[in-house]
Amino acid sequence: MDTREVVDTYYRLANSGEWDAWCDLFAADQTMDEQLAGHVEGRETLREMMKGFPEMYASFANVPRHMVVDGEQAAVVSDITGRTHDGITVEAKVCNYFRVTGGLISYFANFHDSVPFAAVTGT
Repeated sequence: MDTREVVDTYYRLANSGEWDAWCDLFAADQTMDEQLAGHVEGRETLREMMKGFPEMYASFANVPRHMVVDGEQAAVVSDITGRTHDGITVEAKVCNYFRVTGGLISYFANFHDSVPFAAVTGT
């Protein structure tokens, strides 16, 4: 897959809750700087982390609004809407940065206001 296909698939799988397949989009030695989870290294570390995601959110959507792809890099501005099983709603604007190497995400970072997530994370 080229960079655009990887990024499109990232959002499609996230929005359909296919977290194991979503993790497969990342390189085995991926590095992620995630606004809430911090620095995450390795696909299997990410996979373990994501196992708890369905327990946290009853519904989750990350809808791209603007995308720029340049070779092996992409930046996406998107809107996140999530609802916990307790009915807490989270809404946030996000910017995601992707570096895709060999058809897999080798580096990922996201940037967003963490305040909307406080009710869910307890921070």
